[in-house]
Amino acid sequence: MRILLIEDEPLWQQNLAQALSRFAACEIATTCGNLASACEVLKVSKFDLIIVDLVLPDGSGIEAIKLARKLDSSVEILVATVFDDEQKVVNSIQAGATGYLLKDSTPDQWHQAIADICRGYSPLSPKVSRLILKRLQLDAQDRADYGAALRGKEGPGHGDVEQMSLRTKLTLRELEVLRYVARGLTMVEAARVMKISETTVRTHARSIYRKLDVSGHGEAVFEARRLGIL
Repeated sequence: MRILLIEDEPLWQQNLAQALSRFAACEIATTCGNLASACEVLKVSKFDLIIVDLVLPDGSGIEAIKLARKLDSSVEILVATVFDDEQKVVNSIQAGATGYLLKDSTPDQWHQAIADICRGYSPLSPKVSRLILKRLQLDAQDRADYGAALRGKEGPGHGDVEQMSLRTKLTLRELEVLRYVARGLTMVEAARVMKISETTVRTHARSIYRKLDVSGHGEAVFEARRLGIL
């Protein structure tokens, strides 16, 4: 199995190579440290498996996924990243990824993921599986409520439809940040509780402000409560 590894961190290059060394039939044929070189390699070489990080020095690994899928519909693509953000998971899968594993997975989980890929399965980290299930459940409920509203049956009114629209735009992580802020937590405290970086929390907050068309957390909480999101 010829493997293309798209990863810029030397430590993770080494860790992934070690995980793959347990498979005699697996060979890392090429390693690319940025998006540009990965795209060039994809255009001239064929691989059985691509392992790609989402954050590269010159762009998003999702662009590499899209190109790889366009060039070869049968190639296996495994995302290896530190991000368990719902939107990144969805975007990766929509782009053509066949598996999504967090870098903090155990060696046994990595071993199982590669084995599953070889058997034609789609490995997902437990955290990622839970995110997808929550997203599907939320989408299913929104579709049912929206359908009831359109049919004029018991269901949401105009304001509720507006609230549903916003709720589907906010990711689960963004909703979680919004709820913690509404409880009075600071960005630092929210980051500690959620076990993610303060920078990530602030990124989610900026996305919330943009989607709610507000300029700060106080306005965001007020608007979310007005719309019934909180």
